[in-house]
Amino acid sequence: MESGGLRAVGSHCSLSEMDDLDLTRALDKPRLKIERKRSFDERSMSELSTGYSRHDGLHDSPRGRSVLDTPLSSARNSFEPHPMMAEAWEALRRSMVFFRGQPVGTLAAVDNTTDEVLNYDQVFVRDFVPSALAFLMNGEPDIVKHFLLKTLQLQGWEKRVDRFKLGEGVMPASFKVLHDPIRETDNIVADFGESAIGRVAPVDSGFWWIILLRAYTKSTGDLTLSETPECQKGMKLILSLCLAEGFDTFPTLLCADGCSMIDRRMGVYGYPIEIQALFFMALRSALSMLKPVGDGREFIEKIVKRLHALSFHMRNYFWLDHQNLNDIYRFKTEEYSHTAVNKFNVMPDSIPEWVFDFMPLRGGYFVGNVGPAHMDFRWFALGNCVSVLSSLATPDQSMAIMDLLEHRWDELVGEMPLKICYPCLEGHEWRIVTGCDPKNTRWSYHNGGSWPVLLWQLTAACIKTGRPQIARRAIDLIESRLHRDCWPEYYDGKLGRYVGKQARKYQTWSIAGYLVAKMLLEDPSHIGMISLEEDKFMKPVIKRSSSWPQL
Repeated sequence: MESGGLRAVGSHCSLSEMDDLDLTRALDKPRLKIERKRSFDERSMSELSTGYSRHDGLHDSPRGRSVLDTPLSSARNSFEPHPMMAEAWEALRRSMVFFRGQPVGTLAAVDNTTDEVLNYDQVFVRDFVPSALAFLMNGEPDIVKHFLLKTLQLQGWEKRVDRFKLGEGVMPASFKVLHDPIRETDNIVADFGESAIGRVAPVDSGFWWIILLRAYTKSTGDLTLSETPECQKGMKLILSLCLAEGFDTFPTLLCADGCSMIDRRMGVYGYPIEIQALFFMALRSALSMLKPVGDGREFIEKIVKRLHALSFHMRNYFWLDHQNLNDIYRFKTEEYSHTAVNKFNVMPDSIPEWVFDFMPLRGGYFVGNVGPAHMDFRWFALGNCVSVLSSLATPDQSMAIMDLLEHRWDELVGEMPLKICYPCLEGHEWRIVTGCDPKNTRWSYHNGGSWPVLLWQLTAACIKTGRPQIARRAIDLIESRLHRDCWPEYYDGKLGRYVGKQARKYQTWSIAGYLVAKMLLEDPSHIGMISLEEDKFMKPVIKRSSSWPQL
């Protein structure tokens, strides 16, 4: 059965059995060359919900391609680039994966120091995002285009775990290209969660795909890709999974543990901040690309309503600053009726001791999770950085997040940017929450480990908030060690002083994250492809302070 140019096939089949010419033929048109706009403001959701104007803020002129391995970003600047840049580009290009002669992604790692490959020889959707941004910023969009098309085709596969069929819109967590040197053929096999630890489908893959499609469109000015029926359908299938009506009383998405970058049991089930921030950013990205024809108009209306509800919910109930913490500390419990202040019946005695000392008078952040009688007070870097970039955080909240980073530099950054979460789980709590996971021991891996890949998101958030000095300080730390340590996946220890005990060397997204951070600082106009300005017509109603005190 074919639909929209994509053939539904079993997940055991290879891409060589599919007709992958449909998409590429549809795209064999000259690209639109549109003058770059220096302002990155997007049309408001209120305007889009009534007038359905599209693509505002997406029109950037294509950049020239690089010659050989010379990064264009370095040539455009008058100062001498850091020696690590050339090594990083060389390592990034070594990780490139080709399918039938076309680049379609980058391997998770190219670590020749170990014979244990595991799944690091695959192209992961989330891992490829910083690689894609690096290539876009360097004027090399083809690999990003091919990646978007190939993963879109994989979305059309029938997906099963045991006897259960997954939703049609689920994007793969990863895929692998198999080369047959005898037959001279290439095949692709994909993983939708059936091979993952815990057998959890990747909720974040679809969101990253939409965000990357917008980044490609904004960087190149090529509207033909996002406007193809296949891409329009792909976005709608992803959104259908998220916007379906059910038993939910909150606009946030209910998720299982291990469905995102933290892909092991870490107590993030429920409504994790990382997924909610990516959901918000994907909704806003899709809103700028969906065509208001047919069912596209209905999707646009649903997105606008959900964005209003989601932004209100997150800004009111996930936000924590000094004053809000004091309010929760004084909460009454077992409140009934619509006038309840403690709407989620959070028990004040459940507030961990560390948060009272951690919270400065100036600053704040989005907590890790909020649900019935549950509030996870841990700091999660990715969710807070994406909240800044997507404008889920208000301008005041964004500045408060940056204030917190400066006030708590030793805890959140230490000697190697950036803590994936803070603090770590240890002792009895670690045994109960992680199930005694030997990889997520205290201050290691996802349990308070330091991840260099998060540098690009931190840098982007710093540039958006006008605080580039924070990013420069973090990059200085990276440049003092990352190359010398052979680009590890993560670091261990309270300060991030030690290379992770199971960290892969030459981890691609550590390399790409550094490149993206450097190019963002060198040319801040790149921020437009991964940043969304606040919708000025959607005035937030914030009942609590965004930061305390305002001096």
